Amino acid sequence: MKKAITFGEIMLRLAPQGYTRFIQAECFGATYGGGEANVAVSLANYGLDAAFVTKLPSNDIGQAAVNSLRRYGVDTSNIVRGGQRVGIYYLEKGASQRPSKVIYDRAGSAIATADKADFDWDSIFDGADWFHFTGITPALGSNVADICMEACKAAKAKKITISCDLNYRKNLWTRQEAGKVMSGLMPFVDVCIANEEDAADVFGIKADNTDVSAGKVSHEGYKEVAKKLTDKFGFNKVAITLRGSISANDNNWAAMLYDGENYYFSRNYLIHIVDRVGGGDSFGAGLIYSLLSGYNNQTALEFAVAASCLKHTIEGDFNQVSVSEVQKLAGGDASGRVQR
Repeated sequence: MKKAITFGEIMLRLAPQGYTRFIQAECFGATYGGGEANVAVSLANYGLDAAFVTKLPSNDIGQAAVNSLRRYGVDTSNIVRGGQRVGIYYLEKGASQRPSKVIYDRAGSAIATADKADFDWDSIFDGADWFHFTGITPALGSNVADICMEACKAAKAKKITISCDLNYRKNLWTRQEAGKVMSGLMPFVDVCIANEEDAADVFGIKADNTDVSAGKVSHEGYKEVAKKLTDKFGFNKVAITLRGSISANDNNWAAMLYDGENYYFSRNYLIHIVDRVGGGDSFGAGLIYSLLSGYNNQTALEFAVAASCLKHTIEGDFNQVSVSEVQKLAGGDASGRVQR
């Protein structure tokens, strides 16, 4: 069985019911999620040996976060216990022309106060085939960026494939800070994953003939973005999700993959969104699973896009679907008919 390790922060998610606004809410539903944790859950659901690494406090809320991963079969044995708090994010779901809104309350979280001595990467990576992190994790502080660097060096020394989802978050750091730190990490990365805005936000590499806010996404423009990223950092593969935003509820959803020689584009899905948080993570997990499983580039891309299409229909951060469900959609059955 292939083994994948992910590293990052898992947070408590507090969200008003349905489409209620923050200022209307009288109660909040509590779940857990976070970029790399979401990837680990997907990979475990697909049958891989998936482990999530972080630091969480030794209290009931920290344990609840651990339990949220364990219920899906994620290996939590390398989660370090300590620190004072679990980070929180508040989610207000958008509708129609009103966008969704996220408010972070994560300063001083356990992982944000971690140091390099907390993690024995040589032991953590024993028997691993893949290591995944996102740009959210080094954004938590220079200490966490240093931990990411240590992890990348250890994974590279063991010849483990490394993937990174750029995942720029303007609420965590500036474009200048992101560009500097991520440029230092990218030479270790084999597979770079990004959305339609990340390359521009982090590295200033923009797609021509594209207006994300108007839902206009140019395939040719992103071919050039993928090539420039590869030329700059030497990636083996670059995958870019292509979201055409019609409204908060309805999006066109597709992706491209570049392997240094050829460009691959997926089919496009028109999706009616139930919950879009974790959509990019589910794409990354689908790509990791399919590449580890030996799928060819086109099939791997179609699996990843279908997986993330399904995630948009599921409440919460975690993509709770099976390989067979993804394969069915990727194979062309998008009817949504009742299964009896």
